[in-house]
Amino acid sequence: MASLIPKDKRQLRACLICGIVQNHHVFRDSGCPNCNRYVNMAGQNDMVTDCTSGTFDGVMAVLQPKKSWVCKFAHVNTSQPGIYASHVYGRVPEDIEDTLTRQGITYHPRDGSADE
Repeated sequence: MASLIPKDKRQLRACLICGIVQNHHVFRDSGCPNCNRYVNMAGQNDMVTDCTSGTFDGVMAVLQPKKSWVCKFAHVNTSQPGIYASHVYGRVPEDIEDTLTRQGITYHPRDGSADE
């Protein structure tokens, strides 16, 4: 459980695709544990900047995503355990959104704009 909580609270970023919260260097070094199969962020600082945001509200600890109705509502029920942002401000660039669509992934903007 302790490994899920980012130790350094500075430079926290949330993935614009799944909402997981990690330090910038973790996204840069390892990528996103949920989204790497669709968008490879590991080793690509520009991709980390495009696919994550430092502006987010609310967090939730996800331990058993498949069993949680909250995770289903937040579209993270098939994701890895971790800390997730409730709202992430910003959107992925259009070319990345197109890449997700081609791979059969429905992009759910995490900034609430899909609700409008």
